[in-house]
Amino acid sequence: MSDKSIDTENEKTEKPSVTLPGTVEKVIPARPPFEPEKAQISVEGGEEFYKEIRVENTLRDSNGNEVKLKPGADVDVTIEADKDATIEKKP
Repeated sequence: MSDKSIDTENEKTEKPSVTLPGTVEKVIPARPPFEPEKAQISVEGGEEFYKEIRVENTLRDSNGNEVKLKPGADVDVTIEADKDATIEKKP
């Protein structure tokens, strides 16, 4: 999936954002034990050496319960910024 979705609805009230598809490549165990487990996510559309990110592998479901990602899971990675942190893109 290579198409990006750029949010433009309610542009004055919402933060500019882009959502990219990604896949959980692997789950990295906590080492040492007091460090949190990490999920390594490959973001589609990223440059070859910069497309992986590692984040703490803790999410919350709709009931507020902690859950974690599994290897191979499809995910969406959203990047957003305050309106004053962006400039208009010229053609």
